[in-house]
Amino acid sequence: MIRPDLSTPIPEHVGAAHFIGIGGSGMSGLARMFLARGVKVSGSDRSDSQNLRDLEALGATVHVGHDAANLGDADTVIFTGAIWPENPEYLLAKERGLPIIHRSQALHWLIGGRRLVAVAGAHGKTTSTGMIVTGLRGLGADPSFVNGGVIAGLGVSSDSGSDELFVIEADESDGSFLLYDTSIVLITNVDADHLDHYGSHDAFDAAFVRFADAAREAVVISSDDAGAQRVRSGLSHRNVITFGQAQDADVRITDIVTEGPVAFTLTHGGRSATGRLAVPGAHNAINAAGAVAVLIALGHELDAALEAVTAGFAGTVRRFELHGAERGVRVYDDYAHHPTEVAAALSAARTVVGDGRIIAVHQPHTYSRTQLMAGEFAHVLEELADHTVVLDVYGAREDPIPGVTGELVSSKFEDPERVHFIADWQEAADYTASVAREGDYVITLGCGNVYQIIPQVLESLRGSENAGA
Repeated sequence: MIRPDLSTPIPEHVGAAHFIGIGGSGMSGLARMFLARGVKVSGSDRSDSQNLRDLEALGATVHVGHDAANLGDADTVIFTGAIWPENPEYLLAKERGLPIIHRSQALHWLIGGRRLVAVAGAHGKTTSTGMIVTGLRGLGADPSFVNGGVIAGLGVSSDSGSDELFVIEADESDGSFLLYDTSIVLITNVDADHLDHYGSHDAFDAAFVRFADAAREAVVISSDDAGAQRVRSGLSHRNVITFGQAQDADVRITDIVTEGPVAFTLTHGGRSATGRLAVPGAHNAINAAGAVAVLIALGHELDAALEAVTAGFAGTVRRFELHGAERGVRVYDDYAHHPTEVAAALSAARTVVGDGRIIAVHQPHTYSRTQLMAGEFAHVLEELADHTVVLDVYGAREDPIPGVTGELVSSKFEDPERVHFIADWQEAADYTASVAREGDYVITLGCGNVYQIIPQVLESLRGSENAGA
């Protein structure tokens, strides 16, 4: 991977922009915004996708596969940290002396000094950002936004609005969230991750303190998460708004009902209001509390803010997203790639599966995280899923680590009968279908390409003869 140098000057005029890795949810959203600004856009990705087709329909020139010829007559190159230094387009851009900027710098250019709401945290960023954007639109605002996933009710991950507000999902993984001039910060939680970049838990926490203290107007932060409270204790900011279940939270959530779509009560300033989301899970109620707290910080009343969030938010793509059903077995996908996220996704599924069972199809993400957290993944999967199929590791930006495969996770289960490591996807799909029976939920888990196994699972369900073995 290429570590971003955030000190690289951002050109005032980008000219024709070429995106290396244009197909990802974040990069495609940026490219869409550049097109909306009238910028000539080209880009490449290693595989075809609907994102590429959509961008092509909007006027971008897109390429499947990386090749130096793809660079064309680009004036500025925008890259994602997932590419390698040997990428031929990147090398040619260096040879030509073109400005080469990280995607976070491209986003900084797009924001252009507008009133910025930035959402950061180890988990819940995409959902919380989607809730804030949905709530603002329900309240009559027209913000610009760039999210890490498609907001289901809007059908896009980014859009250009007409007012001064700009809402983003800020990425802490490589420190790039420190680049932005933020008005309001939302910190969902601070669960240590990305230590390959930060080197230590203390450095990770310190980055969040810097991020929050730089906010011009307000910091909205969890009252419950231990990491968030560590960060809060280090803040010098004068306007900190807490949200959560803690008794002293400024926006307090109580009476959470998790059977089916989650319902809850929020209290702020002596006033209370109740709400019900269209999505399940206590974690989504807490995400909603954070989003409402941001809307309050922007000057909206509790009742109106909660109504706008709960009435309009229909989830985000790749967050407990239903893809189909066969033989009475429903197949979902979730982006969860950290033990805390896996626990939240499976707990939410448990509230709506009824008498059915949960079969998890887990794709570990990155070798370093798998090596570090294999035991934690195994514990959560064994505790909350009825059966687990573990695929091999999705390496993303990392080189393989000897001995680190999906089997490292399956080997940590206490009951080996409840887990199977299957590297071959067709075999994994067939096995999953053979285990599943009517009323069960199958859930793919991971932020790599695990969702691409779903058509195979559905086909195997249609054709399996030994269901429920």
